[in-house]
Amino acid sequence: MEYVTLNNGVKMPKLGLGIFRVTNLNEAEEAVYQAIKLGYRLIDTAAAYGNEKAVGRAIKRSGVDRSELFITSKLWLTDNSYEGAQAGLERSLNNLGLDYLDLYLIHQPVSDYYGAWRYLSEAYKAGKIRAIGVDNFTQQKLVDLINFTDIRPAVNMIETNVFNQREEDQQAMIDYDVQMEAWAPFASGNNNVFDLPLLSDIGNKHGKSSAQVILRWLLQRNIVAIPKTVHINRLKENLDIFDFELSDQEMDQIKALNSGNGFNLPEDAKGFQNMLDMSKQFSVE
Repeated sequence: MEYVTLNNGVKMPKLGLGIFRVTNLNEAEEAVYQAIKLGYRLIDTAAAYGNEKAVGRAIKRSGVDRSELFITSKLWLTDNSYEGAQAGLERSLNNLGLDYLDLYLIHQPVSDYYGAWRYLSEAYKAGKIRAIGVDNFTQQKLVDLINFTDIRPAVNMIETNVFNQREEDQQAMIDYDVQMEAWAPFASGNNNVFDLPLLSDIGNKHGKSSAQVILRWLLQRNIVAIPKTVHINRLKENLDIFDFELSDQEMDQIKALNSGNGFNLPEDAKGFQNMLDMSKQFSVE
């Protein structure tokens, strides 16, 4: 496994398992259990995914020492306040059956996320969280938070894949010493990403799949990736990326796939309101 060192000195695996809204809880538990047994150490969940309890059961079943694992969860926007963050963190810890989290993120930059950050900073100082960060923050919101709080986010998780490469966002994070983490590293399977001739050709040269090429591309950019899967063969495949490297030429060729199209918070009032209304319907455990 390869690691990054966060701005507070905590080491974080570069590759993990994400289980975004895997609603079949038996399936979620088994996927996490198998992943840990295979050697995954970074597991990413969230209150809004509804599967924290399943993750907790898998961690307990695995028998792996807690200190070897890196567990991430996220505070949902309906708890974005000082009091909400306090309740949300305790709920997540109870669901997971853990005494602390390795990383806890504010899931969306809406509502009173400053109040939430104040509580998370206190929880971090108290040892309930080893690192705190954010999710889906734009450059502007990230820099704003950095300038007006005393704890710098350790991580910003944003959509990053071959179609939405986010080089400017990454440079901003490098400038402010914030680790970039990618959600939807496979672009949710859109645009026939696994069948693109360029990725297939590069993969064939290395005896690897297009998915493995994508993950290697992210890791060589020093971006943490958490691909989602519940299939053991894909868990194995995604983990088998540490025995090859892409050349500078291959990295440059992949740049040509960038279109900049991806998920963005709506900027117009109606669109943003619709997003909020839909998001509030997500139930947390």
